[in-house]
Amino acid sequence: MREAAGRLATFTGSTPNIGTSLAAFGTAFRIASVTGKRVGFLCLNLKSAKTHLYLGIDKPEVTLDGLRPELKAGTLTGDKLRRYAFAPSRLNGLHVLFGNMARDQAEYYEPEQIGRLLRAAREAFELTIADVSAYWDNAATVCAMREADHRCLVTTGSLSHFQEDVKRWAGQVGAQFGILQEQFQLVLLQGIHPHSGGFGMKEIRKETGCVSFSELRLKESLHLQLDSGRLDEWLAAEERNAAAFDEVAKPLLRRLEWGERLQRTDRPWMRRLMMHRRRGR
Repeated sequence: MREAAGRLATFTGSTPNIGTSLAAFGTAFRIASVTGKRVGFLCLNLKSAKTHLYLGIDKPEVTLDGLRPELKAGTLTGDKLRRYAFAPSRLNGLHVLFGNMARDQAEYYEPEQIGRLLRAAREAFELTIADVSAYWDNAATVCAMREADHRCLVTTGSLSHFQEDVKRWAGQVGAQFGILQEQFQLVLLQGIHPHSGGFGMKEIRKETGCVSFSELRLKESLHLQLDSGRLDEWLAAEERNAAAFDEVAKPLLRRLEWGERLQRTDRPWMRRLMMHRRRGR
């Protein structure tokens, strides 16, 4: 019997360069670590791929642009994608496809090509987390958002980060493709932007129209890990580092209905998750 298709969660930012890739990667790492399931991470920032740099890799062996011939020909399969993915043991079961290095080719990706990539990812992994651009003017963002089973919108407390761009991109453009703002899980990123403004979740939810929400509190010093290419080392070094992403991971796990199957785990994080679920009933 054919294995059921994997699920897709897509992360976008309200505006560029606010930490969306960090939120997406940290969540993917956390879920792979605590569930033991096959989790894929797709860097779909067609003009600003940086995941490889965060992991200390200057020249990745396989990147999204290197797969374009197979995406055009329709020959990419889930098995091939797993082989192409970067998946050292230190990532705890997370498989990473690095992004487009040929930035001058970004606008040449067709919806059919992105659709084939997402289908291969669903075959390859039980969960795929796609990190896309904040701008909805490219096939990767639109296709990954349309096909997502779960959508996260990352923003900060700065008015310029959550007001205008959300209305123009996620609001107006998303609506054209049947995606409503209340379908997003709003992720308020706190800590790494010390001067990001004083607006809180209540005001931001009202402005963006998002119903589901969570706060992600990270240390400003985390920028040092990104700049030095040691994000994976930082996540794996201490339980509390990866646990910082629990507030984003928990709603996604509930959406996947994975929690009930993991009740017998002895992981402290999962015990806390199940206690949280019981209190919420």
